[in-house]
Amino acid sequence: MSRFSVVALLVVVLTVASSPAFAKPEKRFDRASSTIRELKFANLREGYKLFRSSCKSCHHRGNDKGAKFLHTESKTMRAWNRVFYERYPQCAVDGDWKNLSAEDLLKVNDYLFANAVDTVDVNCYL
Repeated sequence: MSRFSVVALLVVVLTVASSPAFAKPEKRFDRASSTIRELKFANLREGYKLFRSSCKSCHHRGNDKGAKFLHTESKTMRAWNRVFYERYPQCAVDGDWKNLSAEDLLKVNDYLFANAVDTVDVNCYL
C-alpha cells in the first residue's frame, strides 16, 4: 500500500469518527414525579406504540375532530415536557389521556422527548 493511500485512509477514518451524530438524550427530568428517567429502548418503543394508538388516532392529517396534527418533531424537548407536566391540551382534560395509566403517559412523554425537533443537530448535514 502506498504512503498516499495510507494517509488518505487515515483522513477518511478520522473524518468519519469525528463527524457529529444525533444529539439523542439519554435521560430526562420529569417534573411531575421529580425523577430522572432513563430513556431506554424498550420504553421508547412502547411510547411509540402508545403514541400511534392513542394520540395519532385524533392528531393525524385531515382529522374531523379538530385536533392539531402532531408528530414527534412538532415541539422541542422542553415543550413536550411542558405538555405532559401542565396537561393543558384538551385531550389531557377530556380525551384519550384518561385511558392511559400514569406510566403509559411517562412512556409517551419519553418517546416524544427523545425524538423532539431539537434532538437532531442540523449542522451535521452541512
